[in-house]
Amino acid sequence: MTSALRIGIAGLGTVGAATVRLLEEERELLARRCGRPLEVRAVSARERGRSRGIDVSRYAWFDDPAALAAAAEVDVVVELIGGADGVAREVARAALRQRKHLVTANKALLAHEGTALAACAEAAGVALGFEAAVAGGIPICKALREGLAANPITRVYGILNGTCNYILSAMREAVQRGERGDFAPILAEAQRLGYAEAEPSFDVDGIDTAHKLAILTGLAFGCRLDFEGIHIEGIRGIDGTDIAFALELGYHIKLLGITRRSEAGIEQRVHPCMVPRSAPIAHVEGVLNAVVADGRYVGASFFEGRGAGGGPTASAVVADVIEIARGARAPAFSVPAAALDRLPRVPLEERYGAYYIRLMVVDRPGVIADVAGALRDHGVSVEAMVQRQRDPGEPVPLVMTTHETPEAAMQRTLAQIARLNSVVEPPHMIRIEAL
Repeated sequence: MTSALRIGIAGLGTVGAATVRLLEEERELLARRCGRPLEVRAVSARERGRSRGIDVSRYAWFDDPAALAAAAEVDVVVELIGGADGVAREVARAALRQRKHLVTANKALLAHEGTALAACAEAAGVALGFEAAVAGGIPICKALREGLAANPITRVYGILNGTCNYILSAMREAVQRGERGDFAPILAEAQRLGYAEAEPSFDVDGIDTAHKLAILTGLAFGCRLDFEGIHIEGIRGIDGTDIAFALELGYHIKLLGITRRSEAGIEQRVHPCMVPRSAPIAHVEGVLNAVVADGRYVGASFFEGRGAGGGPTASAVVADVIEIARGARAPAFSVPAAALDRLPRVPLEERYGAYYIRLMVVDRPGVIADVAGALRDHGVSVEAMVQRQRDPGEPVPLVMTTHETPEAAMQRTLAQIARLNSVVEPPHMIRIEAL
């Protein structure tokens, strides 16, 4: 057996502590699978005396994580600090400058600087691993880079945030029990259970999903990462009324990240979607994640599993370390960094699909005719319309689904409808995805 691969871990939160624990508890198994021992030699965190369920006295301690990245006794730097800048970025850059292999779970850093980090790793002759940055325990990065490498990929989409999926699942379950299923109380319950952060914006506003989508786009299409090119919407605008109508119409509502390559370029978007109940991804519930990749020769490949938490994320981190120990040096984003394409952005306005529209209108004669006129003016065809409540003179919901139409036409239609005197709230729209 060859010499040990020496590991330094920067960041000892939930994932960092779980990674140390996994490496120690599975020491013999990992050594057999790698052909060499994997040894934690150094660690770094903000508080040395904090209880983490691991014995940090066994390892060299660094108050400065950048110093850990430069330490002679470390071959692989595992960055688990998080954040797109600051200390995490300093550690990543320091590791690559020192020609150390870098493994990270930091989706924000990769979404913004992944292209540059990949180029630095290649120039240094070291590996950049980030399986843990996307969908936790689902090996989707490896699948796109290796298992599906023979396939031109046309589309990747998925549920990439367990917090949002839990909230939407719980809202639907509440509606099915006859309750209101409103967003705010279910978010509060998710926070109480530890599924949502005290400050949940990063998750519920779609930013976390967008970071992961940027990484998947680079992997799937061999292109430079373009986080700024992603259209992002979160789930705050979804309420129990939408959930109930979705069920009636044969849909579940999911927050999806969707990336697609066409002759025009790359389309990247994050937003709530109405997904047909017949689609496998409609049945991914709770905190689980799922990703679907469409390949020319394999068709749709479906991956499902736990997307967060200490165990699944540590598993993905150590999987990257194992590949390094075995000598694997695949390009981080499927092709060498210098060959990553600069592909144009396809704007959201060019999307072509169906839509769900919910209006709050005053129940009086002529309202439907006015709405129909706006639809007619912009060439939008209605597939179904639902108006059940009757309360003359009071606002009631009017729900429609449309046939496929350009996004630009739909946006013009909604702007015209919003100006009608009988419409008392801004129109609410959810895109329908035929998966």
